[in-house]
Amino acid sequence: MKTIKIGLLGLGNIGTGTYKTLEMNRAEVESAVGTGVEIVKILEKDTDRDRGITVDKSKFTMNPDEIFEDPEIDIVIELLGGIEPATSFMLKAMENGKHVVTANKAAIAANYHQLMEAAKKNNIIFRYEASVGGGIPILGTLDGPLRANKYTEVMGILNGTTNYILTMMTKEGLEYDVALKDAQDQGFAEADPTADVEGIDAANKLTILIAMMFGEYIPPENIPTTGISKITKEKIEEARSNKCKIKLIAHAKRNEDGSLFYEVRPMYISETHPLANINKEFNAVFVRGNAVDDVMFYGKGAGPLPTGSAVMGDVIEIARRIL
Repeated sequence: MKTIKIGLLGLGNIGTGTYKTLEMNRAEVESAVGTGVEIVKILEKDTDRDRGITVDKSKFTMNPDEIFEDPEIDIVIELLGGIEPATSFMLKAMENGKHVVTANKAAIAANYHQLMEAAKKNNIIFRYEASVGGGIPILGTLDGPLRANKYTEVMGILNGTTNYILTMMTKEGLEYDVALKDAQDQGFAEADPTADVEGIDAANKLTILIAMMFGEYIPPENIPTTGISKITKEKIEEARSNKCKIKLIAHAKRNEDGSLFYEVRPMYISETHPLANINKEFNAVFVRGNAVDDVMFYGKGAGPLPTGSAVMGDVIEIARRIL
């Protein structure tokens, strides 16, 4: 039986986590697929960095066409991040008949229709579970076991950086700047945290959730978005006095008249609401369906291994279908 061969675009933190997930759980992955699974080519210019994994140098290339035009490669995993060249690379992979897996919420949110149409046109499987909620299996569940529902609402803590900062402000009484510095020191925030703290990352993920749940594409720049950079200790205390906590919430709801409401902003959440007790870098997605009623998904929304777990889960699903 054939080995499923993979081309990996990017060996940064998430690429490393994906590679490590396959290596440490190879027996489980290959048992689930029913055959061998191998990353055979990696697009990466930094081949000498210590990543805590052993990679044969012959797998590295700086020419993406070596992956796209290799007839033996079945699946391309895109983990470069950013909108370009990631989008162009995914489209080229599809045009060359490669199935595609990505964790790239920015590229999907910006080019949703283009990517979906290319997948359909080229008769390939395009999966992106890791783009929303990291290791939380939210997208596959929405499109699988819960698909019989008419969705009415989604509320999510979709960004671990902001949730960590707000948790430290709430539990430790830290000022915003101090909590941000702590998040950066802990590796939960980038040196430039703008995309996280201003809600851009959460808006990208909400675009994807809306498209899947409500069948409408709302560009992230059209989602009213407010971040957490103006949250003060005083606002945290005001929320506490009202028996609430402040959380950055991505929210979409189908109104009774059929219109769609959506936003990303810091909200007062009652201390009794399930989302109020999601702390630090954890994410959660609260979904309401007309048949299932209320369900919540909770787990690590970021990080190399949780995200790598979701990426490899998509690989397994594709591999099963193409064997």
